[in-house]
Amino acid sequence: MRTEGSRPQAPLLAVDDLCKSFASRRLFAPTRRVVAAQDVSFRIDRGEAVALVGESGSGKSTVARLLLRLETPDGGEIRLDGEDVLARERRRTSLRYRGRVQMVFQDPFGSLNPVHTVAHHLIRPLLRHRRAAGATDARARALELLHTVGLEPATEFIDRHPYELSGGQRQRVAIARALAVEPDLLVADEPTSMLDVAIRMGVLNLLSQLKRDRRLAILLITHDLASARYLADRILVLYRGRIVEDGASSAVVERPAHPYTRALLASIADLKRTDAPSARAALQVQPVLPARAAAQVRPARPTQPARRDDPAGCPFVPRCPDVLDTCRTSDPAPRLFDGRQVRCHLYPQSEPSPGS
Repeated sequence: MRTEGSRPQAPLLAVDDLCKSFASRRLFAPTRRVVAAQDVSFRIDRGEAVALVGESGSGKSTVARLLLRLETPDGGEIRLDGEDVLARERRRTSLRYRGRVQMVFQDPFGSLNPVHTVAHHLIRPLLRHRRAAGATDARARALELLHTVGLEPATEFIDRHPYELSGGQRQRVAIARALAVEPDLLVADEPTSMLDVAIRMGVLNLLSQLKRDRRLAILLITHDLASARYLADRILVLYRGRIVEDGASSAVVERPAHPYTRALLASIADLKRTDAPSARAALQVQPVLPARAAAQVRPARPTQPARRDDPAGCPFVPRCPDVLDTCRTSDPAPRLFDGRQVRCHLYPQSEPSPGS
């Protein structure tokens, strides 16, 4: 919790011990419970971008759907400006909550109805959430939204259909639709994964500008550590439904603490932003780990979702190069190390005080 003067300022979004499991049924086999999210806890402040990073199957999209109230959690709390959302809206998500938390989906080709024009996609939420006085005002505001997301001239785009737009243009329309209701939090689920590399940077720059100019909080769901490093202030690393590392983006990328984070980074490059205006979108590529350290990390394999009948101990044991005896019998709790939270037995339970 941050302070402003002498008065404490609560985070915009506070998630505590969020859990979700699904039933896995197979023919002639007993039903099992697959754990998609387990004890997920994090905070997001206004104007802050947080990236939730992990392999496919790690539970990233499940966490996003829980926040959007598209799925009902098995337990935990979701607090928006200090208000317990799950306690207030047990059965049905209110229009007010949907107006404050919006989502940009991964597929720009599937998230827009090809039958309707861009104007329809923007005017409908404006009228539904009473952000416009009438049809004329709604169209004027829709043109402003297109200008905001960089579709110029807006008058040439507003009456087009989605199939007349490129993938990057469609994703900008999807962002404009989410902004129409003036949300406090934008959940972006792999917003650039289906776009060309050159177009990805434009979308990321747009999100960065919205974060800065509108103090929009952003939760970026991604497997791409390059995008996470570029946009996010903090990175949460998710493995089998649990956050195993939570820290500042620069610290997580440059000094990864958890063996799983090191495994993710060993197979890619460190992507650092440059300050030169002519190279704002350029990314400098350097090895993250020394060759010797990278060779010690076992090759990445598809992540298998956790099950409730899994043996005790750390779930990363089969892939970890630094296994201790206690790792096989005890599931590590989060502990503070190097200014971040890490769920790993390699680090002490609490960070030693300076001078000790």
